[in-house]
Amino acid sequence: MALRVLNMALRRQLAAQLPRTSQVGSVASVHTLDKIGKREIVGYGWNGTACYVDRVDYPMPPIRFREPTNEINNLREKEKQDWKKLSMEEKKALYRASFCQTLAELKAPSGEWKMHLGMGLLFASAAIWVAIFMNLFVYDELPNTFDEEHQKAQLKRMLDLEINPVTGLSSKWDYQNKRWKN
Repeated sequence: MALRVLNMALRRQLAAQLPRTSQVGSVASVHTLDKIGKREIVGYGWNGTACYVDRVDYPMPPIRFREPTNEINNLREKEKQDWKKLSMEEKKALYRASFCQTLAELKAPSGEWKMHLGMGLLFASAAIWVAIFMNLFVYDELPNTFDEEHQKAQLKRMLDLEINPVTGLSSKWDYQNKRWKN
């Protein structure tokens, strides 16, 4: 309990030392201190910026979620005493003053995968329609060398010339029996 109070006092002391004017500090502090309002700075922050963000990999944001009100300030004073005296609703109110979502809410499925799947299927169908359009209206007819009789003639010529006889096509042809080897 004493360590927790000491840690909170240290955080408040560090937050009090941070500049509140927009003319002192880094570029990040110049742009964010004007935007956070009266919310309490309680840590260093992600890359040193004082901005609130809910992230599973960075669970402790540098500023509190809500600006302090009289009710929250009274709860913070009560928080410094014994936590057993706080009701469950007061503990939840304190938590919601500091954080927007719980880790369970952050990890809960959002259904966003449905949108990504839908967009992927939409783009795939668009690509198919473009390919059909190109085949019907843009591309010329296939040359006659793609006909079956021309392909057979080309295969016969390759076998007659014994092209690649060691490991290629001609190695699989039996020249004495005029058929393919098993």
